[in-house]
Amino acid sequence: MPIHYEAGDDHVVRITVDRPEAKNAMDMEHFFQLRTAWDRFGDDEDAWVAIITGVGDSFLVGADLKTYIPQITEHQRKIASGEVADLGGYQLDDGVKAVLRGVKLYKPIIAAVNGTCVAGGMEMLGGCDIRVAADTATFGVLEPKRGLFAGGGTTVRLPRQIPFPAAMEFLLCADRIPAAKAFEMGLLNEVCPPDKLTERAEDYAARICANGPLAVRKTKESVLRGLATDMREAYRIESEIAAEVFASEDAKEGPRAFAEKRPPVWTGR
Repeated sequence: MPIHYEAGDDHVVRITVDRPEAKNAMDMEHFFQLRTAWDRFGDDEDAWVAIITGVGDSFLVGADLKTYIPQITEHQRKIASGEVADLGGYQLDDGVKAVLRGVKLYKPIIAAVNGTCVAGGMEMLGGCDIRVAADTATFGVLEPKRGLFAGGGTTVRLPRQIPFPAAMEFLLCADRIPAAKAFEMGLLNEVCPPDKLTERAEDYAARICANGPLAVRKTKESVLRGLATDMREAYRIESEIAAEVFASEDAKEGPRAFAEKRPPVWTGR
């Protein structure tokens, strides 16, 4: 399968895009598989953190223009004309859900960017919380070069995540940007040699998993919900979530473990 899903006994899920013969470009089947992987991660109570990476010299380059665009265009034409569009088990929004646009997934996601990250790769990167990149990786919102539009979340998320001038350089110039510059622009947490990429991503995952999983998820939820509204409502959301966390079993276990000078035993409840 082009999308590999590996659930470890360390609460970390590793998702790998494995289609190097197409530079990890996606058609309807691959978007469906990636969306399914995110759904599986979200539903698995034992999965606390996900790491996503690619095989070969590409992380993710978005839709396979030779196959996906004709597929989705034909289905949309049939729907618009009133015909029955048999999607073969796929859904029209598989593509945007695969790149985490509009997905309520509050578990942490770490991107281990092994190579080219453009188009849909940049869209999905915007839905990842921690970003580590090989120093050989490149980034870009290339859609305008082809007269297309980055409609998978990049025009919304990128200006909220990095300084406005840097975001607009990405969006309007449509250049390929090397990892070192992407780091300087605030897109990445860390740049490392390719042979250290997995190690660095795993380190972030282990550090996150050392914390209370409920507190971690609720922290991400407060951040994302707060960013989508005004300050007053964001504070209300924060207070609501704080009350929920402080009433949890983990909130009792954490201080107890500290007092007893032992590692906490988290239940996520």
